[in-house]
Amino acid sequence: MYKILIAGDVVPTESNCSFFEQGDIDTLFGKDIIHILDNTEYKMFNLECPLTDKQDPIAKSGPNLSASSSSINTIKAIKPSVITLANNHIMDQGNTGLFSTIELLKDSSIPFIGAGKDIDDAQRPFFFSVNNKKVGVFACAEHEFSIATKNKPGANPMDLLDTPDLVHGIKSECDFLIVLYHGGKEYYRYPSPQLQKRCRKIVEKGADLVVCQHSHCIGCMEKVDDATIVYGQGNFIFDGSEDECWKTSLLLALDENFDLDYIPIKKEKNVVRMAKANDAEKILLDFWNRSEEIKIEGTIEQKYYQIASIEIDSYLLGMSGIRMGFVYYALNKLFFHKLTPLIVKCKFKKRALLSIKNHIECEAHSELLLTGIDQKIDLIREGD
Repeated sequence: MYKILIAGDVVPTESNCSFFEQGDIDTLFGKDIIHILDNTEYKMFNLECPLTDKQDPIAKSGPNLSASSSSINTIKAIKPSVITLANNHIMDQGNTGLFSTIELLKDSSIPFIGAGKDIDDAQRPFFFSVNNKKVGVFACAEHEFSIATKNKPGANPMDLLDTPDLVHGIKSECDFLIVLYHGGKEYYRYPSPQLQKRCRKIVEKGADLVVCQHSHCIGCMEKVDDATIVYGQGNFIFDGSEDECWKTSLLLALDENFDLDYIPIKKEKNVVRMAKANDAEKILLDFWNRSEEIKIEGTIEQKYYQIASIEIDSYLLGMSGIRMGFVYYALNKLFFHKLTPLIVKCKFKKRALLSIKNHIECEAHSELLLTGIDQKIDLIREGD
């Protein structure tokens, strides 16, 4: 049927971990999705959590994900050609979680890319052949708490200087290059202006297909020369939210000529199924409509301006050091959700905002700020 299938994020959760541990793919995916998996030659999935039986959570902002080592039974059952680990959660359980995952994959003879013992290891591509054409796969992730360095294990970073050169070098070794880019704004269906610029640069350097994962929702696509960029395909299976945008996803399927099909799937409680006719039609119609929208000059900038105006108060509140616990959320609800903008207005005057902008935007200040923050974090005791 298809030669290549690209699926989104895979995360076993408490609601379906027993199915993962039993390798119960019939319950998790249903016969229609399994039929596609069985009839596709090369399949790739993003495993967005470490598989480990020992909890060793790192200090970070956001949740620390993990799943049991027995969850590998479902990974094996779907017979992946390669698993990508370049994401913002693969280091959630530290070196313990990463190396447990790597050993499980190796013991199961499942190739993986996108993470490793250091940055050189994490940058390795994967190659295979389709009709005597050599296909390359490269995976990278935006900087959060999972990134590898020369001396530290982790995920392969998207680096504005290094990544385009790496893409160029890999393309010189293959005929068709797929880049899996774990990045973009969560729950947002459009690219930011900078994401579009980065993806277009990756295409310029040789990528034939760029797939942005991480957003947990279906976004849109654009053609650049002869290449395709998909800005968000949604999860494959991740029972993490009942938000409407989280419930739908696309499988990306390529035939022997590398022509691309979009296959809609839908979350049903804690499992996924092929989208039914009416749902599938709407999913694809919305996807194509957004893809037409971003062709109009200024649309991406306008939509990003709108979401920034909604999100900025939450970002600034996070920088304020105010603990947003139960009491805060209760008071915010009591004040009809006007407490956050009120605090931000009082705390962040124009001069303070200009200082923050300069510290983030200027490369010299930003680099020094991040290095200094890392030093401070290392000195702070757990729980302080």
